[in-house]
Amino acid sequence: MATFLDRLGRFAFRHRWGVAVAWLVLLVAAGVAASAAAPAVPSSFALPGTQAQRAVDVLKERFPGMDVESASARVVFRAPVGHRVTERANRARIEATVAALKKSSPQVASVADPFVAHTVSKDRTTAYAPVAYKARAVALSEQSKTSLMRTVQKARGGGLAVQVGGSAVPAEDAGSGMEAVGMAIAAVVLVITFGSLVAAGLPLVTALLGVGIGVCVIGALANPLDLGDQTSTLALMLGLAVGVDYALFIVTRYRTELAEGREREEAAGRAVATAGSAVVFAGLTVVIALAGLSVVGLPVLTKMGLSAAGTVALAVVVALTLLPALLAMAGKRIVGRRARKRPAGRASGKPTVGARWARFVLRRPLMVMVVSVIGLGVLAVPAASLKLGVPDEGAMAANTTQRKAYDMLSAGFGPGINGPLTVVVDAKGGKDATRAARKLTSTVRALPGVAAVGPATFNAAHDTAVVSVVPSTKPGSAQTENLVRAIRATSADLQHVTGARTMVTGLTGMKVDFSRKITGALLPYLGITVGLAFVLLMLVFRSVLVPLKAAAGFLLSIGAALGSLVAVFQWGWLADVLGVDQKGPITSTMPILMVGIVFGLAMDYEVFLVTRMREAYAAGQSPHEAIVTGFRHGGRVVSAAAVIMTAVFGSFIASGDQSMKLVGLGLAVAVLLDAFVVRMAIVPAVLALLGRAAWWLPKWLGALLPDIDVEGGRLHRTGGALTPAHARREDAGGHRVRF
Repeated sequence: MATFLDRLGRFAFRHRWGVAVAWLVLLVAAGVAASAAAPAVPSSFALPGTQAQRAVDVLKERFPGMDVESASARVVFRAPVGHRVTERANRARIEATVAALKKSSPQVASVADPFVAHTVSKDRTTAYAPVAYKARAVALSEQSKTSLMRTVQKARGGGLAVQVGGSAVPAEDAGSGMEAVGMAIAAVVLVITFGSLVAAGLPLVTALLGVGIGVCVIGALANPLDLGDQTSTLALMLGLAVGVDYALFIVTRYRTELAEGREREEAAGRAVATAGSAVVFAGLTVVIALAGLSVVGLPVLTKMGLSAAGTVALAVVVALTLLPALLAMAGKRIVGRRARKRPAGRASGKPTVGARWARFVLRRPLMVMVVSVIGLGVLAVPAASLKLGVPDEGAMAANTTQRKAYDMLSAGFGPGINGPLTVVVDAKGGKDATRAARKLTSTVRALPGVAAVGPATFNAAHDTAVVSVVPSTKPGSAQTENLVRAIRATSADLQHVTGARTMVTGLTGMKVDFSRKITGALLPYLGITVGLAFVLLMLVFRSVLVPLKAAAGFLLSIGAALGSLVAVFQWGWLADVLGVDQKGPITSTMPILMVGIVFGLAMDYEVFLVTRMREAYAAGQSPHEAIVTGFRHGGRVVSAAAVIMTAVFGSFIASGDQSMKLVGLGLAVAVLLDAFVVRMAIVPAVLALLGRAAWWLPKWLGALLPDIDVEGGRLHRTGGALTPAHARREDAGGHRVRF
């Protein structure tokens, strides 16, 4: 592989303008295709194989006029302290608001008057008007959303508090500006790392170009392939992350080759051959992790994972082809002024921070390993109490109208009003639907944790009924989930008595099933992802113990990161410092997405750092010398990449949205721990303790595994067109250049 990549890097270097133009043409073509493509079909929250989804399918079939995925809103009114919403002035304002809502948009299907629909609290301090729309939330026009908010704003006055929640409310961009902050931090770290604006800019340019093409291609294919409208989110996040990492590693190796006295074209070929080989296999581990999301069995996650995997593969190709072309264009500006003044072939004699750290670990490897493992283990302890759920409007920022409406409803009607359960009674086939619904109502009303049970609503054929059940606890609580289980547990008895089957659905029921499905898929996903990556890393390192250590270290860092999330978001530790104003379960998708994202980045750091050690060991250095060499050349680049990713993810901690805080903190902590504790401490300590045994591979297994030559050993053996350190180097015009 190294030989092929060496030729590829040299080709791109020599044909710099042709390669660059080809990528620009591809970017423009992808952009044109995306702009001309039909709009993406909105992502559907489908849960194949779950009871909640089966109930939704029954509702769609039996209640043609009822679209369970239609947009909705609840306008909440609260009277001033000491007053009631039933007072003449307040009632008149509420009724006028209801009338205005009905006329606010052609997409409005119905608006219920609180005084007619009996949605007034018992103490008469709070009321709400449900608003139903003809369109799904993602298809709702901006005019409808704007009119809703304008009507709510006009309703305020005279001391009457008016807030609105629901899917029809326009979502605030909680992450607005944070991506820019992250990219600015990345630019600063790259400038500090390279000491050159040009070298710092190349990883950003290639990452943005690769992500631009990837997102445009996803947009162009979204409609014909039914990818949904949220598929590009993960692709954007990971594409930028790995794009910067891959370019950073190759640029660093290129500068090292220049410092050792090689000509620029040869240095580019060598950088792509060695660092590029590591990039290829690092990219493959990320692709495996993302493609493995299909194991969960959720269409939306499968599409997101495969689309992001394609974007990561594109980032690898960009790094191997466009980057050497840009290196050729950059000329001597790829290194800082101080390095340019240094005589050719003479590297700085100063030991690097990475080398000094490696020697520290080598002097006391057992202590470093034990302290690191115990520290991660302590952080992971809270993960044993992990509870998963799906956030609702109660997790939004306290200053949003949705959160205020949520709190007003909870205070006036009880917390369960924000997450009612929908129970479907299927009496098709000659059963008595009325008797079945009556029996269900009496049975459910007697269950603990039920605040109210609404009257049954029947379809036209009178063979299916819908009953609304309001829990006494908030939607994401364990008590509400237990109530869902209890209602489902009565299904068998009800079917035996009435012949009708019952199913629990609604948004809360869907969320419960969603969490269960994610939880059940987590271990199989981990097993498949880590297992395939283990085989891949055996190919890279020609070792059994190195991949085993890499996988074990990843599990430690993920456990510690999940433990940190539980401590902050479930237990409330440091909640005031981080601005977490409501404790609750961890978002269901967080663990599995964290595994996919962090596993990819962790294997990036593992491959970048340890392949240089493997290269030095294969060249004849002792195991300890190889560790120092790996850190001398790779420690700084891995540290820079980890700092960039930690800063990018950490910037979301400042968000007012609790879900964004969760994502930001979880990913930032996971990357930080994996890079600086696992890869920079545990990895060298374990390798030092193992010595030559770290690179052991059974002969029979070595004969079966292909030798892919990641470290470029064949280039060393054949000379690889190497030039002595004092050989002259020329720029594109043939002029002698000193670096």
